[in-house]
Amino acid sequence: METGFAAADSRDDYARARRNATLARLAARLRMRSGDLDVLLPFDEVVTALGRRGETYLGEQLVDLDAIVGSVDRTTGFDRRFRPTSPQSRVRFERIAAASRRGEVLPPVDLYRIGEVHFVRDGHHRVAVARALGREVVAARVVLVHTAVGAGVGLTLADLPLKGHERLFAERVPLPPALRSRVVLQDPDDYAMLAEGVEAWGFRRDQERGELGDRPTTALAWFTEEYEPVLNALRDAGRAAGSSTGAEAGDEQVGRVVVEVARDVDLLRSARGPARPPRPPGRPPHRRPWPAAAGRPCSRAPTGAGRARSSGRPWPGRGPSAHGR
Repeated sequence: METGFAAADSRDDYARARRNATLARLAARLRMRSGDLDVLLPFDEVVTALGRRGETYLGEQLVDLDAIVGSVDRTTGFDRRFRPTSPQSRVRFERIAAASRRGEVLPPVDLYRIGEVHFVRDGHHRVAVARALGREVVAARVVLVHTAVGAGVGLTLADLPLKGHERLFAERVPLPPALRSRVVLQDPDDYAMLAEGVEAWGFRRDQERGELGDRPTTALAWFTEEYEPVLNALRDAGRAAGSSTGAEAGDEQVGRVVVEVARDVDLLRSARGPARPPRPPGRPPHRRPWPAAAGRPCSRAPTGAGRARSSGRPWPGRGPSAHGR
C-alpha cells in the first residue's frame, strides 16, 4: 500500500522485491528446479560460447524488461528478474526508487544485445527499480553484438555447452542463418557427429563432380539435397505429430535421424578393426606362402625331401635302381 511519501514507498519497494526474491528461491527448491534458471547470465561466458563477430551501436530505444537477463560485470546481488538478493544494494535501490517516484527523469541504461537477450553494462539498480515498480520497458542505449549463433530469451547457463558445439558446427558447416536455425539437436556431441557426416558427404560429392567445392557451397548443397528431403518426408509421414510446434519438432527429429545414420557408419568402421599400420621404409612387403597342392609339398616351405632334391640327391625310392635303369 502506497503512502504518497517517496522515501517510505521506496523502502517498501525494496522490502517487497527482497521478499519476492526469497520466495522465488524457496519455490525453486521445493520444485527441485535447477539453480541456474534464476541467476544472471554472465556476458563473457555467453559471447565465448556463441562466438563474437563484432558489434553495432543501435542508439537509444525502449527495451522490454523481460529480455534483460544478464550482466557484463555483475553475477551477484540480483537474480535473473533483477530482484535484490543481498542488503548491499539497499541504499542505492531506495534512492533511485524515491527519485523515480518523485517523477525525476532517470538516464538511460547501457545494454548489450545478443539475439533476443540483453546484458546490463551500466544501470543495474535502475533496471531493478523499474521492475519493482511494475514497468514493462526501460530506456536504454543498445549495442548489438554479432555472434556466430543466436540466443533466445530462455537461454540459461546449462545451455552454454550446447551453444558452444552449435557454434563449432556453424563454422564447419556454414549455412545461411535461416537454414542453420532449422538444424536442431539436443546432444552437444551430435553436432560434431553431424559435422563429420556433412564433410564426408561433401568429399564424395566433390569426387563425383571432379571439382573441389568450398564449404558454403557444400553446406548449402547438403541441406537442399540431403537434409531437407528427409525433413519433408518425416513431416509428410506425420512423425512430428503431437508437438507444440510441428516445424521445430520435425527439425529435431530429422537431426536425430541424420546423426543416427552417421553413428551407424562409424560403428561399421569400428567393426572392421583398426587400420593396418604403414610398412616401415626399407622393409620388403610381406608375402604369404602359396598353399600346397593336393599330395605335393609347398615349395616355399621345403620339407626334408625337398632339401634333398635341391642338394642333388635323388628322391627316396626314385633312384636308378627304382626305375630299373
